[in-house]
Amino acid sequence: MAKRGGFSGGMPGNMNNLMKQAQKMQRQMEETTKELEDKEYTATAGGGAVSVTVSGKKEVTAVKLSQEVVDPDDIEMLEDLIMAATNEAFRQMEEDSSSAMAKLTGGLGGLGGGFPF
Repeated sequence: MAKRGGFSGGMPGNMNNLMKQAQKMQRQMEETTKELEDKEYTATAGGGAVSVTVSGKKEVTAVKLSQEVVDPDDIEMLEDLIMAATNEAFRQMEEDSSSAMAKLTGGLGGLGGGFPF
């Protein structure tokens, strides 16, 4: 009579290997996240008149303005340039982060399953 329920003889070993691989991937993701948080991304706007640097922690760490872009009669242009440079720096950071995580997960994020990446 065949057994019902339970695992076949080889299954527990495979589960162990799967758990070890998952733990290894988790360690790699933690290391990669730390490396990404330590990076900085700089973008410019207005032909270099405005420069914004952001960290991998999603914090603005520097804003540099050239003198010629500071016009009290055209504050709106300066605001637009700062916003454009900031958004581009954040886009670079997100692209780098997505690319680094995709290398680790091999595209698993697209499968659903509740993965945060």
